[in-house]
Amino acid sequence: MVPPPWSWRQEEIAHNTKESPPDLQLRRLRDEAATAISELESAVSALPPHLLALCALCVGSAGTISARCIYRRYWKRISSAEWVTPDILKRRRWIKGYVTSVGDADNFRLYHMPGLGWRWPLKFRLVPARKDLREQTIHIRLAGVDAPEAAHFGNSAQPFAEESLSWLKGQIEGQTVYCQLIRKDQYGRIVSQVHLKPRFLPGFLVAGRNLSLEMLRAGWAETYEQAGAEYGRWGSAEFLRLQAEAQANRRGIWKYGLDLESAADYKRRHAAAGTSKMAKKTVKLTVATPPVQDDASRIGQIRRLLVRVWR
Repeated sequence: MVPPPWSWRQEEIAHNTKESPPDLQLRRLRDEAATAISELESAVSALPPHLLALCALCVGSAGTISARCIYRRYWKRISSAEWVTPDILKRRRWIKGYVTSVGDADNFRLYHMPGLGWRWPLKFRLVPARKDLREQTIHIRLAGVDAPEAAHFGNSAQPFAEESLSWLKGQIEGQTVYCQLIRKDQYGRIVSQVHLKPRFLPGFLVAGRNLSLEMLRAGWAETYEQAGAEYGRWGSAEFLRLQAEAQANRRGIWKYGLDLESAADYKRRHAAAGTSKMAKKTVKLTVATPPVQDDASRIGQIRRLLVRVWR
C-alpha cells in the first residue's frame, strides 16, 4: 500500500532537520563552556571583596611588569655605547640598526632600530637626519679583523687605507645590518659580529653574510690576532684560512705581496715614536728650567749682603 503524499513530506522534513554528529558535538561543547563560565561567575561572586581586589592588583602588576620587559627587550632604543650594559654584553644580544657613517675601515656608527615601524607598510618611526644624530649612535668595531690605518694625529696613512675604507662604505653605509654585541674595547667601541641583511628572508629567521669574513675574503683586512680577539662560531682557523686565500690570489692589500706592515705593528711603531718624542721634550724642559732657590738660601744671601754693607 502506497503512503499518502503528506507523509512523504513529513519524513523529508524530519530527515533534513536531524543533526549530524559534528553538530551534536559542537552543541555539547558550547553547553559545557556555558556551564563552566556560569560556575566560575558563581565562585567569583562568592569571594570576599578584599580578595578580589588583591587578585586584580596581582594581575595588573604582572601585566605591567611583562609589558615593561617586552618594551625593554624589543622596543627600547640603545642610544649609544654608554647605554650598552654588562648584562647586554653577557647575553651577547643581537640588535638591528642603520649604518649612518663609516669612520675607519674597521668601525662604523650604528643607529639602533628595535621593534616594528621602520619599514612600509607599518612605517611610523624614522632615522633622524645626520645633524640630529649626536649621541644617538653606537660606535661599532668589527670583530676579528684589522684594517689598514688611516691618517691620524699627524701620522701618515698605511697603504690601501683609502681603498679599504671605500670598500667598507660600499658594503654597509646607508644599509641595515645585524650586530651581535660582544664586549667594549679600550676606546669605548662595542666589538661586534656584524652580519649583512639577508637578500630574501627576514633577518630574525636567517643570518646574512658575516662582514668580517667578507672583508677578509676580499683582501681588505687582516686577521686580528691581538689580546681579546673574537672570532665567533667560526674560530680563528676560518679567519686565517680566508686571509691565506686572499694572499694567494693577491687580492686587496695583498696586491703587491706579503711584505706589508700590519696594522698592529703600525700602531706600535707610532706609539713608540710618540713616547720618544715626549721623552725628548721632557729632557729639554728639564735642562732649560733654572734652579729654584728656596727661602732659606734667599735669607742667607740677604744676610751676607747686609754684613758687607755694614762693614
